[in-house]
Amino acid sequence: MLSSPVGSLRFARGKRGEALERLGIRTVRDLFLHAPARYLDFSQVSRIADAEVGKSATIVATIDRITLKRPRPRLSIVEVFLVDATGVLRISFFRQPWLKDSLKKGDVLAVSGKVGFSYGYLTMTPVFHEVLGSADDAAETYARVMPVHATTEGLSQAWIRRILSSALADAGEIVDFLPARLVAAHGLMGEAAALREAHFPKSLLGAGHARRRLAYDELLCLQVGLRLRKAVAPGSRRGVSHVVDGPREAAVRESLPFALTQDQERAAREILADMASNAPMNRLLQGDVGTGKTAVAAIACAAAADSGCQAAIMAPTSVLASQYAESLGPVFDRADVRWRIVTSRTPKDERTDIAEALSKGEVDVVFGTTALLSSDLSFPSLSLVVVDEQHRFGVNQRHALAGKGETPDVLSMTATPIPRTLALSLYGDVAVSSMAERPVRGAGVSTKVLSWARVDDAWKAVDEAIVAGQQAYVVCPLVDEADSASELDDVAGEAAGKLASTSAIYAELKERVFPNRRIALLHGRLSAQEKDDVMAAMRAGKIDILVCTTVVEVGVDVPNASVIVVLDADRYGLATLHQLRGRVGRGSIPGRALLVTRAKRGSDAQKRLSALVKSSNGFELAELDLELRHEGEVLGYRQSGDVTFRFVDLISDRDLVEAAHSDAEELFRRDPALKDPELGLLVSEVRERFGALLSRGESS
Repeated sequence: MLSSPVGSLRFARGKRGEALERLGIRTVRDLFLHAPARYLDFSQVSRIADAEVGKSATIVATIDRITLKRPRPRLSIVEVFLVDATGVLRISFFRQPWLKDSLKKGDVLAVSGKVGFSYGYLTMTPVFHEVLGSADDAAETYARVMPVHATTEGLSQAWIRRILSSALADAGEIVDFLPARLVAAHGLMGEAAALREAHFPKSLLGAGHARRRLAYDELLCLQVGLRLRKAVAPGSRRGVSHVVDGPREAAVRESLPFALTQDQERAAREILADMASNAPMNRLLQGDVGTGKTAVAAIACAAAADSGCQAAIMAPTSVLASQYAESLGPVFDRADVRWRIVTSRTPKDERTDIAEALSKGEVDVVFGTTALLSSDLSFPSLSLVVVDEQHRFGVNQRHALAGKGETPDVLSMTATPIPRTLALSLYGDVAVSSMAERPVRGAGVSTKVLSWARVDDAWKAVDEAIVAGQQAYVVCPLVDEADSASELDDVAGEAAGKLASTSAIYAELKERVFPNRRIALLHGRLSAQEKDDVMAAMRAGKIDILVCTTVVEVGVDVPNASVIVVLDADRYGLATLHQLRGRVGRGSIPGRALLVTRAKRGSDAQKRLSALVKSSNGFELAELDLELRHEGEVLGYRQSGDVTFRFVDLISDRDLVEAAHSDAEELFRRDPALKDPELGLLVSEVRERFGALLSRGESS
């Protein structure tokens, strides 16, 4: 039944079935795993007179009066007065004019939200509301814990609950897919009981126990799925056993302009050990800004050259690929490692020469962008693929480059530190190496938070830098004033006001603030060529001020840049802000990061920005970012088409993450092919939930 189309259920046909599909609910299993966003404990309802100002409350009362107001052309307010035996509550619904007709005098309404006081009335702008029926049966209706599910047009909370209730009744006692020993070992609820309690809890405590069982299910299925993907992928075949501690590797180490840190040495050992094995490497190298991931990648490339093989390093932009060539090229030259670079800017004749040299095995290492994926470039012995800022590439692009070799080792790199729990859950099949020490510390960065009223202090700092012969970045959340803020980091806006856009700030700086300075624009709507040209000019010192979006977050090294101003900084996550300030203070010039915000003192946004002022440790900030925003945006990009969690909370479920990881390892240690009949239902459930993940491995 779980795999049946949701449209086969009672009450889920027609328009309601279409609405369910818009929510991504296509099967009965999807419906059962449609996690409640939160719960309202209607057994703890406050009377109006007992509600405390400044605190959240759930109130059930009768509608006495409804009015629709339009104070401005695009603003509508439906004002509803609720009454009970103890008093009056005025509630306001903004931009929902249809409620004027759907709510009626005499309806019993349940509302939840923060209570305020204005003009003699207790007030509320509800985060949740529901019509419960007449006053006669209201007590029976609301005296329970009520789940709040995500909805869409044409599908109310009441209809979701009705569909779920009938589906759970029809399903009966669902057979538990988890081995009984795992259920017992972790003290978990049975699956059938957990599904019922998650959607129709008898208490908040019971809902919590149900969520933990379903969270463990998600984590274990993902861990098993990741390992199954690895088992079915072509990479499960034998790979190249690379030579380590060879002459070119030693020469590269000798040619580096600094001694490796302990972190770099450890990461290099882990990578080289993988490369020496005949099992293809799949490793993620994560390092905070300036920790020297490039040097570690160079050592890996040298090992490939010592083995008579080839390596490819793919960067997200032409400028970054060129920067790699400029920094590592001389190191490779001294180590007798033959290298070339291919980007969209490579002249046609030169590209033809490189393609010929590659095909003959006369190039050991090639730097490049997605230009490396072109069909005219072939590698007779590609044994190592290095993908820098791996999250900037699509899955297909990463696999396409690896597909140019038989079973190459893959080293992915990222400058966005990932908390351990997130790494274990999302990269369970990938070995992770982490680096925090910096081989060249640089002058460092001081960070300061400014209100918008003091933005002129930021412009003064920019001017001082330019007078000193230095450069500055000004970062805006939007490209144009008309843009939506929906594509920003998953951080709720806490302050009113129009968000800064590159177009408006560029015009203001050029016309009013810095009319005699060289100012340029950089944002994601420029072509790749235009972006490369702008960043090349910035590196060459031909630009004083670069007004940009977070497209500059990761990439080129401009040692002469000493000031970065981030406007509306409260709209970014900590990981993004940490990456942005890493653009300055990289050389001998001290950097200054000025975070401009409209957020109020004492707000969550101000607390987040204060944490950035106090800490320069990317891993500490990544953990805090996870606590504040959970997994959805910690990586700094939207994981379109990738794994997202429904029941898992990576902060409160740290123990479950560790347990699922070790349980999956134990399952595969005992039974590498998972052929034990006891595991049949688990494997089947994994394939149902993460079939796309497994097919991704099969097509790698």
